[in-house]
Amino acid sequence: MPVALDVRTVATLEPKVGGDDAEIISENFQETVRLDLRELPRPQRHWSDYPVGVLWSLQQRGIACKGFTLRLHGNVPQGAGLSSSASVEVATALALLAHSGVALPMPEVARLCQQSENDFVGAKCGIMDQFISCCGKQDHALLLDCRTLEYELLPLPSTVRLVICNTMVKHSNASGGYNSRRADVDAALQVLRRSNPAILTLRDATEAEMQRHAAEMPAPVLRRCRHVLSENRRTLEAAGALRGGDFARFGSLMLETHASMRDDYEASCAEADLLVELAMQQPGCYGARITGAGWGGCTVNLVEAEHADRFMQTMAAAYFQGTGKRAEIYLGRASKGAGPVE
Repeated sequence: MPVALDVRTVATLEPKVGGDDAEIISENFQETVRLDLRELPRPQRHWSDYPVGVLWSLQQRGIACKGFTLRLHGNVPQGAGLSSSASVEVATALALLAHSGVALPMPEVARLCQQSENDFVGAKCGIMDQFISCCGKQDHALLLDCRTLEYELLPLPSTVRLVICNTMVKHSNASGGYNSRRADVDAALQVLRRSNPAILTLRDATEAEMQRHAAEMPAPVLRRCRHVLSENRRTLEAAGALRGGDFARFGSLMLETHASMRDDYEASCAEADLLVELAMQQPGCYGARITGAGWGGCTVNLVEAEHADRFMQTMAAAYFQGTGKRAEIYLGRASKGAGPVE
């Protein structure tokens, strides 16, 4: 259940006359990468892998691009669990599609960008980040069925605010932690499928089935399985809480998710755990949890609007006192997804 925040990456494309060469310029990194569009480079473990991966995905679909210069700049924090890679991918995809004269439905753009990160960059991410970057709506969260790509927009009224607290501990989706968790999930799936081949992914299993086969799973694999199954249940419960305006219940589910990320998925960190603990000591905070792939990045906090400013000030001071680090704290608003710059 993601939300599109009011930060963004902007891609500006200038066609080149003739030729099959391209330039991709990152204004944030102050670097330029030059490409031969007839033979794309292999991944370099570099920021350019994300836009080049989108080019590769377009080519896999038979969508050719003529020469261009593409400039990227934005204010999405890097390595903070706020989907900076997805924002680069989606902005690049929309610019290149417009350059090629091809229109795709936004859910298909999300699939294309996910493929680039999975099969080119090498991070086995799901589709949530790309999908919310494409299909977000202002003042709404989005409940997404990642199998069918059916989704429901859920209102976030002005009486509550999202406050993002950055641990300042950076992570990388292409690093081993996320992929190793995916491998554990696949191992759990294979155990469950031996007795029930109708289980195509863990979402098809029940928590009761998991318990029946718990002895067949190594302890870490069992914990990963428990996290996925319980998180699916929590997400559906959270949607019901938003529909009914029950922010207290929504907040308690956020805390349950954080505990599961910490203990069962083992993808939190001491700094994120501290931020969640500090948040729940503040007036007006309904709930807090780590967000993103984990191992650093940010926590997201649901706070009563009237307490949001004080919450931010108190959290910054308390986190510095506890860690010696100055957390970047953002007052977020659910925003719309990608489109032409207005």
